[in-house]
Amino acid sequence: MQFNISITKRVRRRRYPNGQVVRQTRYVLNYRDPKKGRRRQEFFELVKDAQHRRGELLGLVAAGAYVDERTAPSVGEALDHWLADKTGKVKANTLDGYKVVARQIRGPVLAGTAEQRAAYAATRRVPKGAQLLPMLGAVKLTDLTTAAIRAWHREVATHSGIYTANRAASLLRSVLALAEEDFGVRAPSMPNNLGRRRSREKKAILSSAYIAALIAAARQDPEHGIFYAFPFLAGTRPSEQLGLLWDEVDFERGVIRVCRIQERDGTLSEMTKTEAGTREVPMGATLRAMLLDWRVRCPRRHGELHRVFPGPGRLQPWPKPRIGGGGPLLYQNFRQRYWQPVFATLGLPYVTPHSARHSFISTLQAQGIEIGLVAKLAGHASAVVTLNHYTQAVRGGEAAVEALEKAYQAAS
Repeated sequence: MQFNISITKRVRRRRYPNGQVVRQTRYVLNYRDPKKGRRRQEFFELVKDAQHRRGELLGLVAAGAYVDERTAPSVGEALDHWLADKTGKVKANTLDGYKVVARQIRGPVLAGTAEQRAAYAATRRVPKGAQLLPMLGAVKLTDLTTAAIRAWHREVATHSGIYTANRAASLLRSVLALAEEDFGVRAPSMPNNLGRRRSREKKAILSSAYIAALIAAARQDPEHGIFYAFPFLAGTRPSEQLGLLWDEVDFERGVIRVCRIQERDGTLSEMTKTEAGTREVPMGATLRAMLLDWRVRCPRRHGELHRVFPGPGRLQPWPKPRIGGGGPLLYQNFRQRYWQPVFATLGLPYVTPHSARHSFISTLQAQGIEIGLVAKLAGHASAVVTLNHYTQAVRGGEAAVEALEKAYQAAS
């Protein structure tokens, strides 16, 4: 459909009650909606404003980015659409976290003390002396600008803190990207360097030598070893490890399918932290041998294998399996019974169970595995997450210099 747009001059006389007659000149932009064919008119006081808008519309149509501003969604509507898209793709408490952050985008946000904000969040009543700030919820996406986003971020940082503001900005970026795809709206560019906060301290991770010592001890510990060695060998989150069932351990194919987590109360959730968390992790020879040995000893539920890492039952003489176990093993019990004692026994620097996942990811990176594959094995939707939050150096600078020397020698 050909897009024709014209500017016409319209002059009308207006008589006021006092008898004065005033001529009003307006410039009218005339065109048909390129998507629906409906007649549209826009009115301007100055001809240069009409000409500027005409050039803008011609550019949008040529780029295939035209949207009728009267039907364009607001930021709040785009936010609802994004949250609806996430429903069922992420676990319930992750979605609840998104909704909390979304309030900083939608508004209103209370400008007051931390106590007043907490009271408002609980009761939705505005404390005396506090003020509600509207934020971006009612702003049309077609009216949203980069400058407005920068001003909004500054306001959130002032009243809720820079960490909250940066989380909200990250979520807004995703909301705008989905709106562009699903609504055909050209969203403004997110501003760069919105605000810097103190860099978050990296989790402490074990060196490769310490991990090797821990794995060696685990192979000699048939009752507990698999519990503390598994995350170093599979890179799972604690909730994924405790939620693993024997049905997902495929010895023939040599893979472990990660597709559920255990919640804090021990119940199983049939999804991982995010949609990308559902994945297959290959079993190395060490992990496969340890799991095969553990399968013989593993406590049964009603006489059948169920959970890979269940709560312990009553010990019987070898080779009979434990009885009366097979139920959920809560995270705090996992740490106290299986995780913490081995560090004290071996004299290793203590790290958290989640740190084993950091070690898994960082070691793969150090061994030269491409970042896309590392992200896939870790269950990350984007390799950017892997690089920004999980990758740490597990070798000294000497290894880097040695690798550089080898590269130069190969090129000569």
